[in-house]
Amino acid sequence: MAKQIQAIRGMNDCQPEQTPAWQKAEAVLRDLMRSYGYAEIRMPIMETTGLFKRAIGEVTDVVEKEMYTFDDRNGDSMTLRPEGTAGCVRAGIEHGLLYNQERRMWYMGPMFRYERPQKGRYRQFHQFGVEVFGLQGPDIDAELIMLTARLWKQLGVSEHLTLQLNSLGQPAERAEYRQALIAYLEQYHDQLDEDSQRRLYTNPLRVLDSKNPQVQALLQDAPILSDYFGEQTQAHFAGLTALLSAAGIAFEVNPRLVRGLDYYNLTVFEWVTESLGAQGTVCGGGRYDGLVEQLGGQATPAVGFAMGMERLVLLLETLNLVETQPALADVYIAMMGDASLVAGFALAEQLRDQVTGLRVMSHCGGGNFKKQLKRADKSGAGIALILGEDEVARGEVTVKYLRGQGEQQTLAVNDMIEQLKGDLSGL
Repeated sequence: MAKQIQAIRGMNDCQPEQTPAWQKAEAVLRDLMRSYGYAEIRMPIMETTGLFKRAIGEVTDVVEKEMYTFDDRNGDSMTLRPEGTAGCVRAGIEHGLLYNQERRMWYMGPMFRYERPQKGRYRQFHQFGVEVFGLQGPDIDAELIMLTARLWKQLGVSEHLTLQLNSLGQPAERAEYRQALIAYLEQYHDQLDEDSQRRLYTNPLRVLDSKNPQVQALLQDAPILSDYFGEQTQAHFAGLTALLSAAGIAFEVNPRLVRGLDYYNLTVFEWVTESLGAQGTVCGGGRYDGLVEQLGGQATPAVGFAMGMERLVLLLETLNLVETQPALADVYIAMMGDASLVAGFALAEQLRDQVTGLRVMSHCGGGNFKKQLKRADKSGAGIALILGEDEVARGEVTVKYLRGQGEQQTLAVNDMIEQLKGDLSGL
C-alpha cells in the first residue's frame, strides 16, 4: 500500500461539516459591505518579497521570522502574502485607483505565515480585510469601527467583544517618544525577556505589547505616548471618540495597543474577546497614511482593518451560533425503475427552473424506497418526492413530508410545483 500523504502542518482542510459556519460568516460580510457601498478587490496570493519588506518593516516579526519566501526560476525573491494591505496598496498604485480619488474596498482570501500552529492560528489562514483611501478625517475611522460593530450584532456576538482604541500619533511624535521609551527601558535591560531585548533598539513600541507579565510590570512607570501628541493628533482622536460615543459604541482606551506592523499612524483599534482563550484578538486595524507614498505612489491618506476568518468562525462555533448539521436539501427525489429515473431527473431540473432558491437532491445509486427515504431523511430535506412507475404513467408525484408539516398526498406534477412554491418559506 502506498504511503498516505497528509496536509502540511498548519494548513488545514475545511471539511463539509465545517463549511456552513464559514458560509454564514462570508455571506453576512458580503451583504454588509454591499450595504455600506464598498467594492471588492481581488489580489494575487504571491508578491515580490520587497513589497512586504518595504510595507511591513524589515524588523517586524512577520518579515524576520514568519514569511514564506523563495526564489523563483528566474532567481527573483517571491513571498506568499502574509497580510492583505500591502498587496491592496500595490494594486491601487499600479492601476491608478488611488491618486486624488476616494476608494472603499474589501477583500477575502488566504494568507500565509510560518509560525507555531495552534487553535485559531494557522500557517495558512484566511483573512477578511477592508481598505479606504483618500479620506483623512476621524469620520471614516469611525465608520469602519461602526461597520465592525454592526457585523458583531448581525452575527450575534456583540456581548462577547470589547473595542480597544489608541492613537500612535504622527511619525515625528512617535520618533520623539521612541527615544524616551528606549532611555526608560535601558534602565531595566537585564530584566527584559529575550524578545523585548531584541526589539529594544529596532522596534521598541512592540515591547509595549509584550505578553510577559514581568515586562508589563516594568512598563507601569514608562513614558506615555499620548504625552507627546500635538494639537492635530489630539483633535483627531477626540473626534473619533466623540463619533463612537454618539453612536453608542463602547470602547476602552488602551495606551499599550500598538499593533504588529510598522505602517500604522494615528488611530489603531482591536476587537478582543475572552471567549477564545489566548487567541483573543478577532479584528484589528487603523490608519496608515504614509504607506502609499512609501510604496511609490502619491501621498494618500488611508485606513483599514482585517480579521482572521478562522478565529471568527471559531468564535461562532464556541458560542454555538452555527448549525452543526445543516440541511443539504429542501426536497429529495426518490425514484424506482428506469422510467422513474428519467422522469425524476427531468423533474429535478424543472423544479430548479421554476422554484427560485429551492435545493433539490436527486437519489443516485439505486436501492428500494425504504433505503432511499433513509437517505432523504439524512439529507435534512423537509419533503420527499416519490416517483414510481405508476406515478410516471399518470403524470403524478407522491409528496411525503419528512418533518411533520402535512399528510402524504399524490398530486399532478404542476399542482405539486405550485404547492411547493407556497411551502418553500416553511421548509
